[in-house]
Amino acid sequence: MRRIGILSGLAALAVGTPALGAPLLPSTEGVSQVRHVPWAARANIYEVNIRQYTPEGTFRAFEQHLPRLRRMGVDVLWIMPVNPIAKKERKGTLGSYYAVSDYKAVNPEFGDMADFRHLVDTAHAQGFRVILDWVANHTGWDHVWVEQHPDWYKRNARGELEGFHYTDLSDHHEEVWADVIGLDYGKQAVRDGMIDAMRFWLKEADIDGFRCDVAWTLPVAFWEQARRELDAVKPVFLLAEADTPEMQARAFDMTYDWKLYHLLVDVAKGKADARDLARLYTDPPRKYPSGAYRMTFTSNHDENSWNGTDRELYGEGADAMAVLAATLPGMPLVYSGQEDGLDKRLKFFEKDPIAWGGFERAPLYAGLLRLKHDHPALESGMEPGNLQLIETGNPKVFAFRRVKGADRVTVAVNLAAVPATVVLPGIGRRTLKGWGWSITPRQ
Repeated sequence: MRRIGILSGLAALAVGTPALGAPLLPSTEGVSQVRHVPWAARANIYEVNIRQYTPEGTFRAFEQHLPRLRRMGVDVLWIMPVNPIAKKERKGTLGSYYAVSDYKAVNPEFGDMADFRHLVDTAHAQGFRVILDWVANHTGWDHVWVEQHPDWYKRNARGELEGFHYTDLSDHHEEVWADVIGLDYGKQAVRDGMIDAMRFWLKEADIDGFRCDVAWTLPVAFWEQARRELDAVKPVFLLAEADTPEMQARAFDMTYDWKLYHLLVDVAKGKADARDLARLYTDPPRKYPSGAYRMTFTSNHDENSWNGTDRELYGEGADAMAVLAATLPGMPLVYSGQEDGLDKRLKFFEKDPIAWGGFERAPLYAGLLRLKHDHPALESGMEPGNLQLIETGNPKVFAFRRVKGADRVTVAVNLAAVPATVVLPGIGRRTLKGWGWSITPRQ
């Protein structure tokens, strides 16, 4: 048996303690039929904003960061959209990455297809997997399909194209994206055409899967068809920008854990505490298929650009929230620049490169990612009994244990700036500094 106390700087002493709470048995709707690729179970994911990553904003320039990211423990590179951006109705100078004008071409801002293939090949050689951000719901106004297949698009009552109307699934606000137009998935030709375009990237660039933008806006049956046909080319990993359980029955490996994200923001702002975090996993039960993955995160391109930096969202609690996102059930995401304490909202439609410094938070993320690699208890799948909540008697301290077989990881996080003391079952007393934590693995 190996016992290690990491990240907190606290010794892991075995003393008598109160009994642990009963294992949680999350309510599930059957078992996921998706066969996860073997490498995904203990993987993490890193979102790459090519435009803002370097002053050059190119694939080749980003490549120089691959060894650093691999040393940090990154497994999966999620590359934001690489397609050309539409010019008609473009927002800002450079436009949105998500207003695509050609599904089978590369944005010349980043390089060409040979440069992208070189990036993927180099990443694979260093041990990464690469998934591509895919925008299936809508295109830019001057996408090649507008001329080739005008009947593939949604039209208003007057038969005109119009900006895409949608309801955000994360916070349910209504919005109109004036720079994009919606595709009509009531037509099988659209579905077949989109899958053909996705298949192109598997064959031409050998990517390992897709992150699918606003996936909840499209029929689940389409995604299930896509999964079958893409897996016939090579086994893929699919991430849905959605949190609906039906997406994970036969289509997607992973969906967003928006509820956890919003709750972490509220906790850091003093609007919620350990009792709210506990209720997230107990009341009401979350009915995802057993074996489904959720993506846990404290930032991404949307949250950073539109809602705030880590400092704005979490203040001094940013590291504590990162610990929770990395150790609660799911696959943790790191966004471009978080490992360097990114303290600005990256502009979405303009060039606004990250000003890299000393990578001050890289040791934190490296430790968390290594912990996940080393411990089966932290695997990404949602399995009954894997999460056990610990009652601390203090609503400002959230504690839990992850268990798989003989492996277990016990975590306690102080959700306030005031130091706190907690007694952990089988471990003993811990004094946590303000926004501090204790992580104790056992094998």
